[in-house]
Amino acid sequence: MDAEVDPGTNTRAAGNGTRRIPRRVPRLGSLARALAMSCHPGPVVAVTALTLALAVTAGHGMGRCLLLTAAVLTGQLSVGWCNDAYDARRDIATGRRDKPVAAGTVGEGTVWAGAFGALALCVPLSLACGALAGTAHLIAVAAAWAYNLRLKSTPLSWLPYAIGFASLPALVSLSLPGSPWPAWWAVGAGALLGVGAHLADVLPDIRADLATGVRGLPHRLGATGTRLLLPVPLVAASAVLTLGPQGRPGAGAVLVPLAAGSIAVTGLVIGRRREKAPFVAAVAVAALDVGLLMAHGTAVT
Repeated sequence: MDAEVDPGTNTRAAGNGTRRIPRRVPRLGSLARALAMSCHPGPVVAVTALTLALAVTAGHGMGRCLLLTAAVLTGQLSVGWCNDAYDARRDIATGRRDKPVAAGTVGEGTVWAGAFGALALCVPLSLACGALAGTAHLIAVAAAWAYNLRLKSTPLSWLPYAIGFASLPALVSLSLPGSPWPAWWAVGAGALLGVGAHLADVLPDIRADLATGVRGLPHRLGATGTRLLLPVPLVAASAVLTLGPQGRPGAGAVLVPLAAGSIAVTGLVIGRRREKAPFVAAVAVAALDVGLLMAHGTAVT
């Protein structure tokens, strides 16, 4: 029989039903750490830092750079907390001890409160960047929430990532005086980077996700198919970033897509013996793409 417990506990699946695991009320420091781990800190820091770098290279002043960064940071926090809160019962059922809610270090309601609180800050901060820029960013945030709540289990699971990454150069460009539209190649490369990020993000968890009924595009492709597809959008982004900007690319620039392709192929070959090699190669290609995007600076407009 299930033991009676105080309110504010987490539930965990057991062989004979559902048992409840008491959760102590955390201290403020422990709560802050749990919330920090629950927001998906890696992607939050990476996307926020990329936005700041793009804003600086595009010529924004310090105040505008901080505003853009704050808008993206709050948006990313809302998305990360929404993801963990919505997946809490699935994580508990599968025993995900690396997830703070499943581990009992923070309550599901607290994480939801963080998600909606961050979203409430994101809206005015985004619109303060300009009507067009703010709208572009809020569309991306809405797409990310749609991913968490529905699209992650559909063949369109890649779409919110594409929209989200494509919105970053749009946000930076539309926030400039006169609200210039971003260059097509910057938006296109961002979308391709987003698709690659989705594949890379899901790849390590495909088996666990399938066990709980998640069937996004990578899950339908399977681990092997996803590993083979992963370098494709990233190498394509390298080509777009090299050939898209106006002016004839120099010999050195033409070598960039070739280098990206070589890195990706090497990762796939080594991946026959080392499972993580394709992922590491994809990260290297993605870093190369981000460097190319920032190197273009004000040309993204």
